[in-house]
Amino acid sequence: MPEEQETKMKEDVTTELGWIPKTKLGKDVLSGKYKTLEEILEKGLVILEPEIVDMLVPNLKDDVIYIGGSPGKGGGIRRTATKRTARMHKSGRRFKLTAMVVVGDENNIVGVGKAASKEHRIALEKATEQAKLNVIRVRKGCGSWECGCGEQHSIPLKTEAKVGSVTVRLFPAPKGVGIVANEASKKILRLSGIKDVWVKTEGSTSTKENLVSAIFQALKNLNSTKGDL
Repeated sequence: MPEEQETKMKEDVTTELGWIPKTKLGKDVLSGKYKTLEEILEKGLVILEPEIVDMLVPNLKDDVIYIGGSPGKGGGIRRTATKRTARMHKSGRRFKLTAMVVVGDENNIVGVGKAASKEHRIALEKATEQAKLNVIRVRKGCGSWECGCGEQHSIPLKTEAKVGSVTVRLFPAPKGVGIVANEASKKILRLSGIKDVWVKTEGSTSTKENLVSAIFQALKNLNSTKGDL
């Protein structure tokens, strides 16, 4: 390909995304050195620009974890997308909104991000960007003795993690079982591409931040096992 034509294609892509890379990795992605996100994750390179993920995974989806709550009618808690906290100043209370977002391609890429802002929309946008910077590759397989089909529908082995008071254990499940977990856990597992898994939790699971973070850490721990499973 002529050098002028190649330069013109790069300019068109940059204009379409509205993105001018600032890091070496971003420039390498724009130049075509890396074709997939898996290549970057396998080398352990640090992603500092969310546009890198947008470019390499165009079908990336996101979902909001409802970590906030307000009193509902007749008691109970009505879940909200952001959690509001306050701190006292001389001039009065200062409020802050915290949001948590999960992103994934429903295949083998997933990420979790949390951010805070004074505005609801900005907190969600910042959390989405942070989730794209924290993406990992999920190791899948068929580790259930009841199945043994060899397909990539579950996880290859038992994994667990603890965040705060919440302990999460993920067990391989046979095909057709589905994701046996609550709604918040299903969001991250569904976006990671896992179709069948048993989830056992301990601790204060009503704290959705710790619950989702523990599941994300458990999925990350699968990559610490080397070799072909």
